[in-house]
Amino acid sequence: MKEITCSFCGRKKSEVSILIAGISGHICEDCATQANAIVSEESKSKLPASSDKDLELHKPADIKRFIDEFVIGQDDAKKSLSVAVYNHYKRLMQKSAKDSDGVEIEKSNIILVGETGTGKTLLAKTIAKMLHVPFCIADATVLTEAGYVGEDVESILSRLLQDAEYDVQRAERGIVFIDEIDKIARKSDNPSITRDVSGEGVQQALLKLLEGSIINVPPQGGRKHPEQKMIQVNTANVLFVCGGAFDGIDKIIERRMNTAAIGYSSKSEESVDKENLLQYVSPLDLKRFGLIPELIGRFPVLTHLDPLNETTLRRILTEPKNALVKQYVKLFEMDGVKLTFDKKVLDFIVEKAIEYKLGARGLRGICEAIMMDAMYELPSSKEKEFKVTLAYAKEKFSRSKLSQLKVA
Repeated sequence: MKEITCSFCGRKKSEVSILIAGISGHICEDCATQANAIVSEESKSKLPASSDKDLELHKPADIKRFIDEFVIGQDDAKKSLSVAVYNHYKRLMQKSAKDSDGVEIEKSNIILVGETGTGKTLLAKTIAKMLHVPFCIADATVLTEAGYVGEDVESILSRLLQDAEYDVQRAERGIVFIDEIDKIARKSDNPSITRDVSGEGVQQALLKLLEGSIINVPPQGGRKHPEQKMIQVNTANVLFVCGGAFDGIDKIIERRMNTAAIGYSSKSEESVDKENLLQYVSPLDLKRFGLIPELIGRFPVLTHLDPLNETTLRRILTEPKNALVKQYVKLFEMDGVKLTFDKKVLDFIVEKAIEYKLGARGLRGICEAIMMDAMYELPSSKEKEFKVTLAYAKEKFSRSKLSQLKVA
C-alpha cells in the first residue's frame, strides 16, 4: 500500500509528526504553520491604513485632568504638553481628511526644562497611558555621532517601531519623548572645530529626525550594517517631546536678567522670583547652554517645571493614584498587615527630601530606608497592624547609609 504524503511538500507520513487529512489531500504541520504565516501577512497588507479610525480626540482639559491624577502641580508644563498632544491629534486628523484649503498645521515639538526629580519623565509616562498612538521614551545620554561607540539617533525610531508592533503607518504618527536632552549640549557656546561625538554631532544628527525626513531605521535597533534590511519611516508626523534638567542654566538666566537694568535698580528686577528662575527660560538661554540654534528652532514650544516645595512634596506622598504611601499600604495589605503612618512621619520624610535636594525621586529612597526592617520582619510575623511613628522613622533613618550623606 502506498504511504500517504503531504500534498504541499511531498514528505511521507513517517517523516512528519502530524499529517492533517482533507477531502482529497493532506497537509503536514510545517506546511500548515507556513500557510498560517502567509495568510496573516497578506491580511495585514490588505487592511485599510490605520489612519483615523482608531484615533480618539482628547481635549486639552481632559488630558490635563488625567495627568492631574498622577502628577501633582506643574500646571504650566501640563497645559503646554496637553495642547501639544491635542494639536498633534488634530494634525493627524487633518492629514487624513485631506483638507483642500492648503493650510497645513505644523508640528508643535516641545522642550521641558526642569530640575531633577520634578516630574519630566513622569509626565511623559502618564501621557503614554492614555494615548492611542505609539509612544516611546528614549535616553539621549547613550546617543553618539554615527560611526562611534554608542547608539545612532535612528535607534530612537526603532523603539517607536517596536511599540507600533512594526506597523510603519502607525509608527509614523507616534510620539517620542527624548529624556536628558541637555546631556548632548556642546561644551561651549561656540561651534566645535573638532568632533564632538556625543554632543554637537548628536544634535546635528537629530535635525533630520525632527524636521520630517524619510529615515532608514534598523528594525532591531543597534548599529547599521550594509547587509541589514532597513525599514523606511517618515518622521513628518512624529511629535517629539524633549526633557532635561539643564543643570546650571539658572545662572545663565540670572546673568541675562541682571544685564537688563542699568544704573538704578528697576521695579521689574525686584519682581523677579529668584527661587524659580527657570520660569524665565528662553531659547537664547538654551543656545548659551550648548544647544545649536537649528535644534532649538525645531522646538517651537518651550516650557518649564517648577522646583518642588514642601507643600508639593507632601501632596506627592499621599495624593496621586500611585502615591508612595498608597504603594506601601498595598504591599503590606498583600501580607495581611494594615499599615498606617503618623502625619509627623510624612513631614519628616519631606523635610529630609528637601535637605538632600533630590526632588520627588528622593522620597522613595528615604521611605525605603525607614521601611526596610518592617518589610523584612513583618511578612514572617503574626502582626496584623503596624503603625509607623516619628520615633521609629527617625531611628531607622539614622541607621541607614542615606543619613550619612553630607548635604552640599
